[in-house]
Amino acid sequence: MSSSDVNKVVLAYSGGLDTSIILKWLKDTYNCEVVTFTADIGQGEEVEPARVKAEAMGIKEIYIEDLREEFARDYVFPMFRANAIYEGEYLLGTSIARPLIAKRLVEIATETGADAISHGATGKGNDQVRFELGAYALKPEVKVIAPWREWDLLSREKLMAYASEHGIEVDFAKQGKKSPYSMDANLLHISYEGGILEDPWAEPEEAMWRWSVSPENAPDQPTYVELSFEKGDIVAIDGDRLSPAAVMEKLNKIGGDNGIGRDDIVENRYVGMKSRGCYETPAGTIMLKAHRAMESLTLDREAAHLKDELMPRYAKLVYNGYWWSPEREMLQAAIDQTQQVVNGDVRLKLYKGNVSVAGRRSETDSLFDESIATFEDDAGAYNQADAEGFIKLNALRLKVAAQRKTRKN
Repeated sequence: MSSSDVNKVVLAYSGGLDTSIILKWLKDTYNCEVVTFTADIGQGEEVEPARVKAEAMGIKEIYIEDLREEFARDYVFPMFRANAIYEGEYLLGTSIARPLIAKRLVEIATETGADAISHGATGKGNDQVRFELGAYALKPEVKVIAPWREWDLLSREKLMAYASEHGIEVDFAKQGKKSPYSMDANLLHISYEGGILEDPWAEPEEAMWRWSVSPENAPDQPTYVELSFEKGDIVAIDGDRLSPAAVMEKLNKIGGDNGIGRDDIVENRYVGMKSRGCYETPAGTIMLKAHRAMESLTLDREAAHLKDELMPRYAKLVYNGYWWSPEREMLQAAIDQTQQVVNGDVRLKLYKGNVSVAGRRSETDSLFDESIATFEDDAGAYNQADAEGFIKLNALRLKVAAQRKTRKN
């Protein structure tokens, strides 16, 4: 777009190398004012230093916001009601954070009268799609500047040279260190890409993992934890009621201490390429196991099976950036309806990287009837003779098909 069309830009700003360079590049290329937005979504690092860096670069409007509760309550928890998992393994930790950041970018653009928003996602990744689909869904007229699709700073060396040339202070540059991985963290996970991980055959270094001990070094005694559910959401741990963000923070600690949540995946990006990434998702791994256990006791068979059929579509929508689409909202409404009866407690056993169910109960919504399911005398609660007619009726079409084969032979 023409630089004359842009007077003010809201930048998703972390204070790291890429976004610090983008901040300077935007000012020079578009001769525009820049507003910075830094979100605390539980990445575990202090976000206030971003204010100091932005001020040092002459930024007057700086937004730094604690969005941990909103992130957990309005994004992570609804997604886990769906048991969403992409390609059988990925718990969507990066994907689910992007809709919230996109929402705040366009809201701040409206508040400050900005003409455009900008992000640091590359032209090879999924995040550019997620940010921009979200932005256009919420503010159709918004302009988007994606520097990685415009500039020629396409290597870490060129970025470092640009930072040195323009006096941009970058912490690890001063220390002469090079970060070996591209990392993204929030309450749900931390991801690792790049470095030796670009070889799918290379085993991750033990020193890479930040949130969890290795399963080999986890405690030799299991840890038990009891999770209480209300309408599909975890509301208490071991009887202590907690907010959604606090639930995730505590489960991340408990899970990490027991070596839970590590994953090494080659996934299919929306833009077409395969990408290898490693993830630590302690809380999410525990939450998924517990939620499915709670549903196994309380959901009707056909409702549960239909949810399982819809889940891959839901997960794909989140992964590809369609959180704000009508189809995701439609699926969410259906999923949330099923969760009205997902109430009760699940007891889990955590041991050396594994999560197993030790018990589940629901005083109000359990569909498990011991008098029917028992292997002992059920006092007539279930008439086993009824099964004969049930089987014969369901076998009828199979028998007819078999007879046709016999005739043809």
